[in-house]
Amino acid sequence: MNKTNKALFAVIMAGGRGERFWPLGRNSLPKQFVSIFGGKPLIRHAVERLDGLVPLENILVVTSADLVEQTVNALPMLPKENIVGEPFGRDTAAACALGTALVEKRGGANAVLAILTADHLMKRPDIFRETLADAASVVASEDRISVIGITPQYPATGFGYINVDGKLQTDTATKFHRVSCFVEKPNIERAKIYIESGHHYWNSGMFIWSVNTFKNALEKYCPTVKAMYDAVLPTIATSVFDATLLAEYNKLEKISVDYAIMEKAENIVSAVGNFGWDDVGTWISAGEHFPADDDGNRVYGDAVVLDSANNVAVNCIDGHLVGMFGVDDLIVVHTSDATLIASKQAAPELKKLVRELSCDDSHKKFT
Repeated sequence: MNKTNKALFAVIMAGGRGERFWPLGRNSLPKQFVSIFGGKPLIRHAVERLDGLVPLENILVVTSADLVEQTVNALPMLPKENIVGEPFGRDTAAACALGTALVEKRGGANAVLAILTADHLMKRPDIFRETLADAASVVASEDRISVIGITPQYPATGFGYINVDGKLQTDTATKFHRVSCFVEKPNIERAKIYIESGHHYWNSGMFIWSVNTFKNALEKYCPTVKAMYDAVLPTIATSVFDATLLAEYNKLEKISVDYAIMEKAENIVSAVGNFGWDDVGTWISAGEHFPADDDGNRVYGDAVVLDSANNVAVNCIDGHLVGMFGVDDLIVVHTSDATLIASKQAAPELKKLVRELSCDDSHKKFT
């Protein structure tokens, strides 16, 4: 196991909502709070898998202002002041800038931090920690930003891709490549080409950089977010922080960190992540973490599935039984006030249903 690195910080991005996990995931219960994986919220997994590498006092969470209390309750091991809420979402460039400013206030301009996700799973947390530690050493030794690329398992159309063009020589167990460009989510034909090329990795959405390197990138590529950073930094842990953050966020347009910095910077490297990463982005991928019967049915909770194959059944209500008979390739999710029945083929587009519900005044309460 890696020894705790007291100089390393982690910022967990936790502002997402629950559209792809409806009806279990809601605006009031985003995906990071779903507790069907090992009996604990995904966001707690995100904190606990850092054990032995990042001390608790160095783990910060950037979430939505309306989710701060819920996040504090889910993470009693963290100091409350380590959980900070954005007044409203301005996409990932602003969230990353806020998180980095929080780290600078605590660790100075030379501090190294990892930007991490709140709602993913890793089968090999030991390798994940090793990868983070190696990436931290690589960016600390030179002016670099590291992403974590995941070795593709199939031609996925739901992920962005990282195109690499050569190995980076390091003395780490983790392999690194130079990044030539980032590629948006492809169609299936293009995804197959990426897989066959051997030069593409899934973009995990996790980044490692030093405070100074990130600030320099903001200065060069995204000065509007840099202005927010400079205004907010001196107010952190003061009585005017919330008001300053609100005023500065009101000046910003939504922009992702990928578009603002990653697609433009020339000092990007990619660590190869082989730690069993899963973004559990749909009910299909969630089902992979439940036990399967001989017909490929995957069940969570009290359900009976008979003469059926390749279904995902999730029952979140004690004392209630879900029965499936003579059906294939379905997703059934039952909660206290809503039930989802969908084909596996439609699962990646579940957001369409949630948006339809949110446009109907009589159904808004279910989203």
